Amino acid sequence: MRPVPAEKHAWKHWRWSVCALLFFGTTINYIDRQVFSILAPDLQRAIGWNELEYASIVTAFQAAYGIGLMFAGRLLDRFGTRLGYAAALTFWSIAAMAHAAAGSALGFGAARFALGLGESGNFPAAVKTVAEWFPKKERALATGIFNAGTNVGAVAAPLLVPWLALNYGWRWAFIATGLCGFLWLIFWLAFYHRPEEHPRVTPGEFAYIRGDAAEATARVPWARLLGFRQTWVFALGKFLTDPVWWFYLFWLPKFLNAQYGLTLDRIGPPLVVVYVLADVGSIAGGWLSSSLIKRGWSINAARKTAMLACALAVTPIIFASRASNMWVAVAFFGLATAAHQGFSANLFTLTSDLFPRNAVGSVVGFGGTAGSIGGMLVSSLAGYLLQGTGNYVPLLTMAGSMYLLALLVIHLLAPKLEPAQIDQ
Repeated sequence: MRPVPAEKHAWKHWRWSVCALLFFGTTINYIDRQVFSILAPDLQRAIGWNELEYASIVTAFQAAYGIGLMFAGRLLDRFGTRLGYAAALTFWSIAAMAHAAAGSALGFGAARFALGLGESGNFPAAVKTVAEWFPKKERALATGIFNAGTNVGAVAAPLLVPWLALNYGWRWAFIATGLCGFLWLIFWLAFYHRPEEHPRVTPGEFAYIRGDAAEATARVPWARLLGFRQTWVFALGKFLTDPVWWFYLFWLPKFLNAQYGLTLDRIGPPLVVVYVLADVGSIAGGWLSSSLIKRGWSINAARKTAMLACALAVTPIIFASRASNMWVAVAFFGLATAAHQGFSANLFTLTSDLFPRNAVGSVVGFGGTAGSIGGMLVSSLAGYLLQGTGNYVPLLTMAGSMYLLALLVIHLLAPKLEPAQIDQ
C-alpha cells in the first residue's frame, strides 16, 4: 500500500523532479562519453594511432555498449530502476576515470569497453522511469527533456575538457569528469522511489500518472518479445539511426580538425553551437508530438508526423563537407543533430506506446543493442574510408538518408502503432 501524504506537504508535480534527475544523469553520461573524442586529435598525435586504430577504439565502446544493453533492460525490469541506475552510474564513472591510466591504443580500447558496459544502463533506466512516472500523453515530452541531457553533456564537455587538459593535463580531464557521477548518485538515492512508494507523491498526482488503461505487470520472456513486430519497430529504427549519432559524437571533432584546422583551444565554441541546437531539437521533437496528441491527434499520426519533420530536417547534412566556411558546416551539423534528437525522443517514446511498463526496459535494451551493432559497422566503414581517402562525403550522404529509411521501415512494420498484445 503506497503512503498517502498530506496534500499541503507535497508538491503536486513531483514527476518533473524525477525527470530532472534523469536529465542530469544523462548529462553526466554524455560528458563522460565525449571526453575521449574531444581529446582524440591531440591524443592521436601524442600516442600515434591511425584512423583504423581510432575506429577500433570507438568500436570497442560500441561493442560493450551493445553487449551491456542485452542485459541492462532485463536487469532493470527485474531489480528496478533505483538500484539498477545507481549501479550502472557507479560502474561507468569508475571506467571513465580509468582512461587516465591508459597509454596506448589497446589501453584506451580496454577503458572504452568498460565505459560502454556501464553506460549501457542509462537509457533503459531513463525510459523505464518515464514509463513508470508519466502518462502516455506526457511521455514524449519527458523523454525529450531527459534526452536533452545528451546535448547538455556534449555542450559542457567541450567547455570543460579543453580547459582541464590545457591546465592540468589530459589525464585529469578524465578523472575530474568521472567524479561528477558520484555527486549525482547522492541525489538519486536520496530522492528517487517508484511513484507508488514515494512519500511526496500526492494521491491526485498518482492517479494522474496511472490514468492510462491498466498495463500488465508480469515479466515478459525474451523469446516472446522477439516475436512481436513492435519490438522490431524500435530495434530497426535504432539500427538505422544510432550509427549517425555515433558518427557525429566521435568524428565531428576530428572532422573540424581535418577540414578547418581547429585545435584543442578552439574546438569548444563550434561544438557548443552544434549541441545547443541538438538540445533544442530534443525538446522540440518531444513537445511537437505531445502537443499534437493534446490537440486530439492519434498517437500514430502525432509520432510519425514529428518523426517525418525531423527526418526531412536531417537531409541538408549531405552538403556539410562542401562548406567553404566553418560556421556554415557547423550550422548543417547543428540542424542535423537537432533533428536526430527530435527523432530519437519520439523513437524512444514508441516503446512505451507499444509495450506495457514491465517490458519497456527489455525492449529498449534490445533496440540499443541493435543500434550499437549498426554503430560498429559504420565506425569500421568510417575508419577504412578515412584512412584510405580522407573523404567525408559518403559518410555524410549516408547520414542524411537514414532517417527517412528508418521511418519507412517503422511505418511498414506498424502502420497504426497498435500496442503489442502481450497479455494474450
